[in-house]
This record gives sequence, C-alpha cells and structure tokens, in this order.
Amino acid sequence: MEKFKLKLRADITAVTIVVFIVCIVLVAVMLMQFRTVEQTDITEIENMRESELRSALVDWKTKYEEISTQLADVNDKIAEYQKTINGHEESSKVVNEELKESNILIGKTDVYGPGVIVTLTDTDESQYTAEDLLDLVNELRYAGAEAISINGIRVLANTDIVDLFDYSCIGINLQRAQSPYVVKAIGDRNYISSVLNLKGSGFIDRYKKLGRSVSLEEENKVEIPKSNSDFKIEYMKEITE
Repeated sequence: MEKFKLKLRADITAVTIVVFIVCIVLVAVMLMQFRTVEQTDITEIENMRESELRSALVDWKTKYEEISTQLADVNDKIAEYQKTINGHEESSKVVNEELKESNILIGKTDVYGPGVIVTLTDTDESQYTAEDLLDLVNELRYAGAEAISINGIRVLANTDIVDLFDYSCIGINLQRAQSPYVVKAIGDRNYISSVLNLKGSGFIDRYKKLGRSVSLEEENKVEIPKSNSDFKIEYMKEITE
C-alpha cells in the first residue's frame, strides 16, 4: 500500500513537472510570438512613417523646384521689363532732347547767348528798306548766326520782310516795324563781327560808305524771343525707303 502511494506520488510529481515544463514552453512560445508581432508592427509603422516622410520630401522638393523655376521666370521678366523701361527712358530722353532742339531751331522757345546787336537808323537823307534788312539777315546767317530777331520779332526761314505804305515802314511777318531797326543775332560774336566789318564787302563797311547810320555791338548775352507765328508744313513729305 505504501509502495502504491509512493508510486502515485511519483507519478503525480512527474506529471506536475511535465505540466510545468509544458507551461513554461507555452509561455516562452507566446512571449516570442508577441515579441515578433510587436517588432513586426513597429517595423511596419516605422517603414510607413519613413515612406510617408520620403513622399512628403519628394513633394516638397517638387514644389520647391517649381517655385524656383517660377521665381527665375519672374526675375527674368522683371529684368526684361526693367530693360524695356530703361530703353523707353533713354528713348524718351533722346526724343525730348530732339524735340527741344527742334523747338529752338523753329523758334518756338525764347533763347539767349553771345552775339551781336546791329542798329539801323533812318536819317533825313536815307531810309532803310526791306531789301537792306534782308541783306543784313543773309549776311548774319552766312556768318553762322543761330537765331535772329528784328525789333523783337523772331526771323525764321519763312519770315516775310517787305516794304509797306510806300516805304514808310517795313512789314515783318505782317507786323509793322519802324526805325530804328534793332537786329539781334546769337552766335560766335567775334566771327560775326569780323564778317560784318570786312573791308569793302562787309555789311557795316558797305553801308557806312553809303552814309547810312549803322552801329554794331558785341554782347555776352543776347536775348531773342520766340516766334509768334506758326510754322505749317503743307506740301513736304518724308522720304521713306
């Protein structure tokens, strides 16, 4: 009986040990599986995050490249616009300068500069005529005068200088002018004076020999007003190739 009890206890102990070992093995297997699952999930999550980050980086890189390209295009357009603006400004300056020079040449502006003043005065013995004034104007132009006026009336290429009322006065652009005739000219005053005073051929010398009253003064600043008449072009046309 005691032997049977001992054997039974031994069997129970063996079963208990086996069951304990089996439990330990099962627990170990479960722990290994859990760790494997846990590691797998973390790896997938990490892989998923890394993929998302890479995708985001690719998107941002693409957007950055697009923005950089657009910025470069905008900078190019700005440079082109600035170049165009500068070109227009330069062209505008050139046009303004040419317009200013043209207005001066056609008598649309008041001008001043060095030059001479020639005064012609009628006397009881002789009177100046339109032909005399034209003679002086032509000689002044020959001497390089850039602007001329007679009694404050601007003389241009198309200015009419004619005798009026039986030579009692002279008409200049339909304006009446009487003695003394003050003729102003802007230019190289020394050269103009030398041309007018040439012996035998200069205006001053010739008219003084005729007993006319004529005087000449050189000035540092001669003022000549603008023309009041309009210079109209009716027939001339520009030649274009």
